[in-house]
Amino acid sequence: MENETGLTLFERDTRGFKPTKDARRLYQLAEAIEVATDTFASKTRELANRRPIRITAPGYFSDRATNIFSEFTALNPGIAFEFVHSLKVLNLSESEADIAIRVAVSEPDEALICRKIGTEKWALFGGKSYADECGLPNSLDDLAGHRFVTFQRDDMPEYLHRWLEQNVSPHQIITSFSELDLMQASIRSGHGLGLIPVRFAEYDDAFIRCFDDIEELSRLTMMLIAPEAYRRPEIRAFTKFFAPRYAATFK
Repeated sequence: MENETGLTLFERDTRGFKPTKDARRLYQLAEAIEVATDTFASKTRELANRRPIRITAPGYFSDRATNIFSEFTALNPGIAFEFVHSLKVLNLSESEADIAIRVAVSEPDEALICRKIGTEKWALFGGKSYADECGLPNSLDDLAGHRFVTFQRDDMPEYLHRWLEQNVSPHQIITSFSELDLMQASIRSGHGLGLIPVRFAEYDDAFIRCFDDIEELSRLTMMLIAPEAYRRPEIRAFTKFFAPRYAATFK
């Protein structure tokens, strides 16, 4: 350091070394450099180690989607996943998650990388006890006299609830839930009929479909990736693997 700075930093005698005034003035700055260097080294090690790919989605993935994750993990054993199941729209730009699987109800953020991976379809379903008690409607013209449960939340789009309001009388909607799980449990228990994603209901024998998909409720399913996250090679590899397979599975 003396050679680099041109300063005399230590007084030397037979008893050893003693810092000079210049050295003492530089001491705190040298400590700060050491801390910054250690922090830099720690951060580079953290970035070099593969972190889990954090994926957020409004509900649990079906078995067919889970199989795609399993196939990718088998081919890439060093890559792990962390699932954040949330109805709340997490901020990918703030690193609340790396990838979001969302049903599109508006134009996605232009700052995000976007892939269309399927179409979310909806239909009316009921439970066995309700079907035994009241029967099930066969078409949109057959909704009179039936009971319905619905889902409403301030932080969620209301196009499903609005559709129900437009097609049945207010007194037919007996309960509104703020949690999807509670609404689905109510349908299973036979309290009323309700709108459920077709891909979800087909894996639960407790739900009985009333009639065909309601086409006007269909929405695109999008895969959104934060640009910073997309710079990670494992996320680019997963996106390339997952998107076409999910799209082929849920056409």
